[in-house]
Amino acid sequence: MKNAIITILKKELLRFFSDKRMAITTILLPGVMIYVMYSFMGSALSEKFTVDDKHVYNIESKGALPESINALINNSDVGFDVSDTSDDIDKVVDRLKDEKIDLYVIFPENFDKEVEEYNSNSGSSAPEVKVYYNSASTESDSAYSVMTELLNTYESALSNKFDINADIDTEYDVADDKDVMATVFSSMLPMLLLMFMFSACMSIGPDSIAGEKERGTIATLLVTPTKRGNIALGKIIALSIIALLSGVSSTLGTMLSLPKLMATEGKDISADIYTIMDYVMLAVIILTTTMLIVAIISIVSAFAKSTKEAQTYLTPLMIVVMIVGISGMFSNGAQTDIVYYLIPIYNSVQSMLGVFTFEIVPLNMIISVISNVIYTGVCVFILTRMFNSEKIMFNR
Repeated sequence: MKNAIITILKKELLRFFSDKRMAITTILLPGVMIYVMYSFMGSALSEKFTVDDKHVYNIESKGALPESINALINNSDVGFDVSDTSDDIDKVVDRLKDEKIDLYVIFPENFDKEVEEYNSNSGSSAPEVKVYYNSASTESDSAYSVMTELLNTYESALSNKFDINADIDTEYDVADDKDVMATVFSSMLPMLLLMFMFSACMSIGPDSIAGEKERGTIATLLVTPTKRGNIALGKIIALSIIALLSGVSSTLGTMLSLPKLMATEGKDISADIYTIMDYVMLAVIILTTTMLIVAIISIVSAFAKSTKEAQTYLTPLMIVVMIVGISGMFSNGAQTDIVYYLIPIYNSVQSMLGVFTFEIVPLNMIISVISNVIYTGVCVFILTRMFNSEKIMFNR
């Protein structure tokens, strides 16, 4: 049994890698395409991070706002919900990080009086306004831009009588690299990885089974003493390896393009914040998902009479998979309910989201991986039964 599976595995890999055009198109092209695409799409992604014009920014201030600033806010076209707080700055920063508020501003106690009495030629320090925000939150980042623009306009009208965030030793952006990377990765990578994995499987799967039926070579293979179940398993393993290489290429292309992508947003971060264990978990998810996709495509290919017919049947399935991948872009982190991790493909998207947002629940991931393995086993069993059916395998 083992030798038979290895023989089929070698045959499929040799057939694939001997065709240089197919190998380059399936393995190298996805990584190159995504690298080029991501390197130039920074500005396009900004639409995802645009705040609705009707959004009301939730702002907290240390004590009541100065009368001049209150008037400035009330006369603006932007919606603000301002409340004062006496909490320690650490508590307020925690609320910023948890996205419970959009902005935290600190004005000097007698701001209006100090501004009125300040002389820019005196050599003394101007009154300072401190604005804390969270750049990982779209609303907070936008609130910071709006508030600083209002303050800068007011400051210019007063001939530079106060400063904004003048203390260079203070970090006013409370977001860390993990927050920013989680925001970027969770919105793109699950969809992208799933799309390229399915595309890679779809480009090689139909030809491996439906193509051999169409050419008549499957008949020669089936009359050998090898068990047909071993043939089915060997093909699935071989196709999984090829599709997995395509997934690795896509992942590398994304990682390499991130510096350019993030540079368009003014960020200076890297993917080093993810640990080896994060990459291991991601690899396991990708591997089990790839095997499941390959198994499903193999069943469709075995049912079809030709490669073209198989691709026709797979097109609606590809659309469904793409929709599932895109669904991750509209969720606030990974689902916590176990039931979501029992749903094929969707469980992989949620597991990827969990890894990228540092919110992975080990139990949920284990259930997702086990579910994928079980579903793959069921598909292999179905494919084996199809290989044993003369009516299906010799239907041309």
